[in-house]
Amino acid sequence: MSKGKVRHMFPGGNTSQGFFSYYDYIITQEEADRIICIKGGPGVGKSTFMKKIGNQVLDMGYNLEFMHCSSDNDSLDGVVIPELKVALLDGTAPHVVVF
Repeated sequence: MSKGKVRHMFPGGNTSQGFFSYYDYIITQEEADRIICIKGGPGVGKSTFMKKIGNQVLDMGYNLEFMHCSSDNDSLDGVVIPELKVALLDGTAPHVVVF
């Protein structure tokens, strides 16, 4: 089985006009089969957890979208598996997605 492809995106940005967010457009409730919100304080492993799941899914041959944090490129705000219609999202502020 071949490895899946990865897209890297920034769903938010610190701009000259303030913070701009595309978080509401990552995946909709109607489109998704499952949305998993992960909450926790800084440094508890949210990004590491999402990276590990993402890499496992890639090895299974699924395509993946890594949503990077605008203020820390090594940190993830979310992982989306489009073919499975599944998203893992950081649910702590300021990564607020309205459901």
